[in-house]
Amino acid sequence: MSAPAKKIAVVTGAGSGIGRSVALALAGAGWSVAVAGRRTGPLEETAAAAGAGADVLPVRADVSDPQDVASLFGAVRERYGRLDLLFNNAGTFGPAGVPLEDISYEAWRQVVDVNLTGSFLCAQGAFRMMKEQDPQGGRIINNGSISAHVPRPNSVAYTATKHAMTGLTKSLSLDGRPYRIACGQIDIGNAATEMTERMQSGILQANGQLAVEPVMDAADVARTVLHMAELPLEANVQFATVMATAMPYIGRG
Repeated sequence: MSAPAKKIAVVTGAGSGIGRSVALALAGAGWSVAVAGRRTGPLEETAAAAGAGADVLPVRADVSDPQDVASLFGAVRERYGRLDLLFNNAGTFGPAGVPLEDISYEAWRQVVDVNLTGSFLCAQGAFRMMKEQDPQGGRIINNGSISAHVPRPNSVAYTATKHAMTGLTKSLSLDGRPYRIACGQIDIGNAATEMTERMQSGILQANGQLAVEPVMDAADVARTVLHMAELPLEANVQFATVMATAMPYIGRG
Protein backbone atom coordinates (compact mmCIF):
# COMPACT_ATOMS: atom_id res chain seq x y z
CA MET A 1 0.00 0.00 0.00
CA SER A 2 1.41 3.38 -0.98
CA ALA A 3 1.87 6.04 1.68
CA PRO A 4 -0.82 8.72 1.76
CA ALA A 5 0.10 11.89 -0.09
CA LYS A 6 1.26 14.78 2.03
CA LYS A 7 -1.38 17.39 2.71
CA ILE A 8 -0.63 20.95 1.65
CA ALA A 9 -1.21 24.04 3.80
CA VAL A 10 -0.79 27.80 3.44
CA VAL A 11 -0.19 29.76 6.65
CA THR A 12 -0.19 33.56 6.46
CA GLY A 13 1.58 35.74 8.98
CA ALA A 14 3.94 32.80 9.49
CA GLY A 15 7.10 34.72 10.30
CA SER A 16 6.32 34.98 14.01
CA GLY A 17 3.83 34.33 16.79
CA ILE A 18 0.79 32.17 16.23
CA GLY A 19 1.48 31.79 12.50
CA ARG A 20 4.95 30.39 13.13
CA SER A 21 3.66 28.05 15.86
CA VAL A 22 0.91 26.71 13.60
CA ALA A 23 3.29 26.26 10.65
CA LEU A 24 5.70 24.29 12.84
CA ALA A 25 2.89 22.13 14.23
CA LEU A 26 1.65 21.30 10.74
CA ALA A 27 5.16 20.58 9.44
CA GLY A 28 5.82 18.39 12.48
CA ALA A 29 2.67 16.41 11.67
CA GLY A 30 3.90 15.73 8.13
CA TRP A 31 2.20 18.52 6.21
CA SER A 32 3.87 20.48 3.43
CA VAL A 33 3.52 24.14 4.40
CA ALA A 34 3.80 27.33 2.37
CA VAL A 35 4.57 30.08 4.88
CA ALA A 36 3.67 33.61 3.84
CA GLY A 37 4.52 37.01 5.26
CA ARG A 38 5.80 40.44 4.32
CA ARG A 39 9.46 39.77 5.24
CA THR A 40 11.53 36.94 3.81
CA GLY A 41 13.96 36.70 6.72
CA PRO A 42 11.44 35.64 9.41
CA LEU A 43 9.84 33.17 6.98
CA GLU A 44 13.21 31.54 6.39
CA GLU A 45 13.66 31.36 10.17
CA THR A 46 10.33 29.55 10.42
CA ALA A 47 11.42 27.12 7.71
CA ALA A 48 14.74 26.50 9.48
CA ALA A 49 12.98 25.90 12.81
CA ALA A 50 10.89 23.17 11.16
CA GLY A 51 14.04 21.10 10.61
CA ALA A 52 15.86 19.63 7.65
CA GLY A 53 13.28 16.94 6.94
CA ALA A 54 10.31 19.33 6.76
CA ASP A 55 8.82 20.63 3.52
CA VAL A 56 8.34 24.35 4.18
CA LEU A 57 8.12 26.86 1.32
CA PRO A 58 8.70 30.53 2.26
CA VAL A 59 6.75 32.95 0.04
CA ARG A 60 7.02 36.70 0.58
CA ALA A 61 3.53 38.16 0.27
CA ASP A 62 1.60 41.15 1.60
CA VAL A 63 -1.93 39.78 2.00
CA SER A 64 -3.44 43.22 1.38
CA ASP A 65 -1.93 43.27 -2.14
CA PRO A 66 -4.01 41.31 -4.69
CA GLN A 67 -0.97 40.68 -6.89
CA ASP A 68 1.04 39.29 -3.98
CA VAL A 69 -1.84 37.00 -3.03
CA ALA A 70 -2.16 35.78 -6.62
CA SER A 71 1.58 35.08 -6.69
CA LEU A 72 1.35 33.19 -3.37
CA PHE A 73 -1.31 30.78 -4.60
CA GLY A 74 0.43 30.53 -7.97
CA ALA A 75 3.58 29.39 -6.19
CA VAL A 76 1.58 26.79 -4.22
CA ARG A 77 -0.08 25.54 -7.38
CA GLU A 78 3.25 25.27 -9.20
CA ARG A 79 5.05 23.53 -6.32
CA TYR A 80 2.33 21.20 -5.03
CA GLY A 81 -0.55 21.16 -7.52
CA ARG A 82 -3.25 21.37 -4.85
CA LEU A 83 -4.18 22.90 -1.49
CA ASP A 84 -5.79 21.24 1.53
CA LEU A 85 -5.70 24.01 4.14
CA LEU A 86 -5.49 27.78 4.46
CA PHE A 87 -4.85 29.21 7.91
CA ASN A 88 -5.88 32.86 7.49
CA ASN A 89 -3.75 34.31 10.26
CA ALA A 90 -2.04 37.52 9.09
CA GLY A 91 -3.25 40.53 11.02
CA THR A 92 -2.37 43.81 12.68
CA PHE A 93 -3.77 45.49 15.78
CA GLY A 94 -3.28 49.02 14.52
CA PRO A 95 -2.51 52.05 16.68
CA ALA A 96 -2.47 50.79 20.27
CA GLY A 97 -4.03 53.00 22.91
CA VAL A 98 -5.24 55.69 20.49
CA PRO A 99 -8.73 57.02 21.30
CA LEU A 100 -11.34 56.45 18.62
CA GLU A 101 -11.62 60.15 17.77
CA ASP A 102 -7.87 60.39 17.10
CA ILE A 103 -7.45 57.39 14.76
CA SER A 104 -6.38 58.53 11.32
CA TYR A 105 -8.07 57.33 8.17
CA GLU A 106 -4.76 55.82 7.06
CA ALA A 107 -4.44 53.80 10.28
CA TRP A 108 -8.04 52.57 10.04
CA ARG A 109 -7.56 51.62 6.40
CA GLN A 110 -4.36 49.69 7.09
CA VAL A 111 -6.08 47.49 9.69
CA VAL A 112 -9.06 46.86 7.39
CA ASP A 113 -6.79 46.14 4.41
CA VAL A 114 -4.72 43.54 6.27
CA ASN A 115 -7.21 41.92 8.63
CA LEU A 116 -10.34 41.87 6.50
CA THR A 117 -9.45 42.45 2.86
CA GLY A 118 -6.31 40.33 3.17
CA SER A 119 -8.29 37.47 4.69
CA PHE A 120 -10.86 37.72 1.91
CA LEU A 121 -8.23 37.74 -0.84
CA CYS A 122 -6.47 34.68 0.61
CA ALA A 123 -9.78 32.87 1.14
CA GLN A 124 -10.72 33.63 -2.45
CA GLY A 125 -7.40 32.27 -3.73
CA ALA A 126 -7.77 29.12 -1.64
CA PHE A 127 -11.43 28.69 -2.61
CA ARG A 128 -10.57 28.80 -6.30
CA MET A 129 -7.90 26.13 -5.94
CA MET A 130 -10.01 23.88 -3.74
CA LYS A 131 -13.01 24.12 -6.06
CA GLU A 132 -11.00 23.31 -9.19
CA GLN A 133 -8.72 20.55 -7.90
CA ASP A 134 -9.31 16.81 -8.02
CA PRO A 135 -10.23 15.51 -5.50
CA GLN A 136 -12.24 18.61 -4.82
CA GLY A 137 -12.36 20.38 -1.48
CA GLY A 138 -10.28 21.61 1.42
CA ARG A 139 -10.46 23.61 4.62
CA ILE A 140 -10.09 27.28 5.56
CA ILE A 141 -9.47 28.27 9.19
CA ASN A 142 -9.78 31.95 10.03
CA ASN A 143 -8.03 33.53 13.01
CA GLY A 144 -10.78 35.51 14.65
CA SER A 145 -9.64 36.58 18.16
CA ILE A 146 -11.57 37.11 21.39
CA SER A 147 -12.24 40.54 19.87
CA ALA A 148 -14.69 38.82 17.52
CA HIS A 149 -16.92 38.71 20.62
CA VAL A 150 -15.91 41.55 22.95
CA PRO A 151 -13.81 44.69 22.47
CA ARG A 152 -10.98 46.11 24.50
CA PRO A 153 -10.85 49.86 25.11
CA ASN A 154 -9.38 51.81 22.20
CA SER A 155 -9.49 48.90 19.73
CA VAL A 156 -12.20 49.92 17.29
CA ALA A 157 -10.37 49.05 14.04
CA TYR A 158 -9.14 45.66 15.21
CA THR A 159 -12.43 44.75 16.86
CA ALA A 160 -14.52 45.78 13.84
CA THR A 161 -12.40 43.66 11.49
CA LYS A 162 -12.53 40.64 13.79
CA HIS A 163 -16.33 40.87 13.98
CA ALA A 164 -16.29 41.02 10.19
CA MET A 165 -14.11 37.90 10.14
CA THR A 166 -17.02 36.01 11.71
CA GLY A 167 -19.23 37.00 8.79
CA LEU A 168 -16.51 35.93 6.37
CA THR A 169 -16.29 32.55 8.11
CA LYS A 170 -20.03 31.96 7.92
CA SER A 171 -20.26 32.98 4.26
CA LEU A 172 -17.32 30.77 3.30
CA SER A 173 -18.91 27.86 5.15
CA LEU A 174 -22.15 28.29 3.25
CA ASP A 175 -20.67 28.99 -0.17
CA GLY A 176 -18.17 26.16 0.18
CA ARG A 177 -20.70 23.41 0.90
CA PRO A 178 -21.26 22.36 -2.73
CA TYR A 179 -17.49 21.95 -3.24
CA ARG A 180 -16.48 20.15 0.00
CA ILE A 181 -14.81 23.32 1.29
CA ALA A 182 -15.13 23.54 5.07
CA CYS A 183 -14.49 26.76 6.96
CA GLY A 184 -14.06 27.30 10.68
CA GLN A 185 -12.78 30.02 12.97
CA ILE A 186 -10.50 29.99 15.99
CA ASP A 187 -10.92 32.86 18.44
CA ILE A 188 -7.76 33.27 20.49
CA GLY A 189 -7.32 35.08 23.78
CA ASN A 190 -3.94 36.11 25.19
CA ALA A 191 -1.53 33.77 23.43
CA ALA A 192 2.04 34.77 24.31
CA THR A 193 3.29 36.57 21.18
CA GLU A 194 4.88 39.90 20.31
CA MET A 195 1.37 41.40 20.05
CA THR A 196 0.50 40.45 23.64
CA GLU A 197 3.74 41.43 25.41
CA ARG A 198 1.95 44.40 26.99
CA MET A 199 -0.45 42.00 28.76
CA GLN A 200 2.35 41.13 31.17
CA SER A 201 3.21 44.72 32.06
CA GLY A 202 -0.35 46.00 32.42
CA ILE A 203 -3.10 46.70 29.91
CA LEU A 204 -6.09 49.03 30.04
CA GLN A 205 -9.29 47.44 31.36
CA ALA A 206 -12.89 48.48 30.79
CA ASN A 207 -12.98 50.15 34.23
CA GLY A 208 -10.06 52.42 33.31
CA GLN A 209 -7.48 50.59 35.41
CA LEU A 210 -4.31 48.89 34.22
CA ALA A 211 -3.99 45.19 34.99
CA VAL A 212 -1.56 42.39 34.21
CA GLU A 213 -3.35 39.59 32.36
CA PRO A 214 -2.39 35.90 32.15
CA VAL A 215 -1.20 34.49 28.83
CA MET A 216 -0.89 31.00 27.36
CA ASP A 217 1.68 29.34 25.13
CA ALA A 218 1.11 29.83 21.39
CA ALA A 219 1.86 26.11 20.99
CA ASP A 220 -1.47 25.39 22.68
CA VAL A 221 -3.21 27.37 19.94
CA ALA A 222 -1.24 25.47 17.31
CA ARG A 223 -2.39 22.12 18.70
CA THR A 224 -5.99 23.26 18.42
CA VAL A 225 -5.54 24.41 14.82
CA LEU A 226 -3.89 21.09 13.97
CA HIS A 227 -6.87 19.22 15.41
CA MET A 228 -9.27 21.33 13.32
CA ALA A 229 -7.09 20.88 10.21
CA GLU A 230 -6.89 17.10 10.44
CA LEU A 231 -10.60 16.41 10.74
CA PRO A 232 -12.16 14.73 7.71
CA LEU A 233 -14.00 17.19 5.48
CA GLU A 234 -17.28 15.62 6.61
CA ALA A 235 -16.66 17.21 10.06
CA ASN A 236 -15.93 20.81 10.96
CA VAL A 237 -15.15 22.85 14.06
CA GLN A 238 -17.22 25.90 13.14
CA PHE A 239 -16.03 28.10 16.01
CA ALA A 240 -13.48 27.40 18.72
CA THR A 241 -12.36 29.70 21.53
CA VAL A 242 -8.91 29.05 22.99
CA MET A 243 -7.82 31.40 25.74
CA ALA A 244 -5.65 31.84 28.80
CA THR A 245 -7.87 30.25 31.45
CA ALA A 246 -7.91 33.15 33.90
CA MET A 247 -8.01 36.10 31.49
CA PRO A 248 -10.80 38.64 32.09
CA TYR A 249 -13.27 37.44 29.49
CA ILE A 250 -15.86 35.28 31.24
CA GLY A 251 -17.58 36.99 34.18
CA ARG A 252 -17.45 40.58 35.21
CA GLY A 253 -13.70 40.84 34.53
